[in-house]
Amino acid sequence: MLLCHEEDGMGRRGYPAEFRQRVLELIASGRRVADVARDLGISEQTVYVWRHQDRAVRGIEPGLTSVERAELVSARRRIGELETELAIHRAAAELLKGTTSPKAGSRQSR
Repeated sequence: MLLCHEEDGMGRRGYPAEFRQRVLELIASGRRVADVARDLGISEQTVYVWRHQDRAVRGIEPGLTSVERAELVSARRRIGELETELAIHRAAAELLKGTTSPKAGSRQSR
């Protein structure tokens, strides 16, 4: 059985998981991608992407699942945020290197 792996049940373009599943089943039954796409009013590229994602999930083809792809995008975004934050901290440290402590000239307490 082919599986469609969208956690929210909808694809990015708003296709229900059941619809995607049915498309994959039609392809698996021997129907041509071009015919299925034309009959259902979707692009062939969409069908090929769904088929590749399904095969990646099932381990037939290398690739990322939709969930893994979303996690990767999120991780890359967070890395960018952290790199920016680190750059700001480094710049601040450089600015503070030449300054003296407010207590630098004061006497030591007993």
